[in-house]
Amino acid sequence: MLRTLGAAAAACALLAPDVGRAVPIQFAATGAAAADIQSGVDSFVSAVGDPVNGNDPGPLPGGRRRIDWDGGGATDPSVVGTPFTGFENIRGATMTTPGTGFIQGDPAALAAQFANPDLADDFAAFSPLRLFVPIDSNVTDVTFSIPGTAGATAATVSAFGVVFSDVDVAGSTTMQFFTTGDVPLGDPFEVPATAGDATFSFLGVLFDAGETITRVRITTGNAALGPADVPGEIDVVAMDDFIYAEPVPEPGTLLLLAVGLAGLVAGGRPRA
Repeated sequence: MLRTLGAAAAACALLAPDVGRAVPIQFAATGAAAADIQSGVDSFVSAVGDPVNGNDPGPLPGGRRRIDWDGGGATDPSVVGTPFTGFENIRGATMTTPGTGFIQGDPAALAAQFANPDLADDFAAFSPLRLFVPIDSNVTDVTFSIPGTAGATAATVSAFGVVFSDVDVAGSTTMQFFTTGDVPLGDPFEVPATAGDATFSFLGVLFDAGETITRVRITTGNAALGPADVPGEIDVVAMDDFIYAEPVPEPGTLLLLAVGLAGLVAGGRPRA
């Protein structure tokens, strides 16, 4: 029995990432127009691979998921609480924030939501029309599950990227990645900045040495959106498209399966 369990654990240990040797590949771009980041987005998409799996249930052997916040052409703003589970079952992504919730809306809707008319000119959508921002916070956490399981089966991804709008200040916007046990996969990655209004930035990170991403923490700017936005001091940032590798079962799920199978094998042996 112990030998069987040991073999099962050893086999699953081979699946565990060596965080110390993680050498991720970054895809970064920024500019005044959407066209300025398109090649960066395309390179990341190519590296992650086809197909786009849409709302298909998993687990699937490969491909990617994408959330553009437009809901098949939706234009009206939508305010939701935290956790936001609207894409949990269909795309395998759950969003939470230390704030009170999230809004999906075009720049004019964000200006109305936060009582700040300037926001209508500060932001622009990469994939029209709606953007995505947390309310009462500048932090968004993304966790993963197998699509089609309503969040019941935890998952990991190997790559994750986000399009941002109006990153003015270098270092104000970051993404940090975590693996099993909520262990950081290195330091936060800085999103490139471009001065001006309604600019675009993209950052995608691919881990290709067996590392697994269980959570992504996105820090958008140095302040939450609100009525006060002092140029040169406060950098408020919105998000657009999320692009990420197909969610696959967590290594811990595989270990439980292996232990369960080992128990069945041991239980079926005749006693001496």
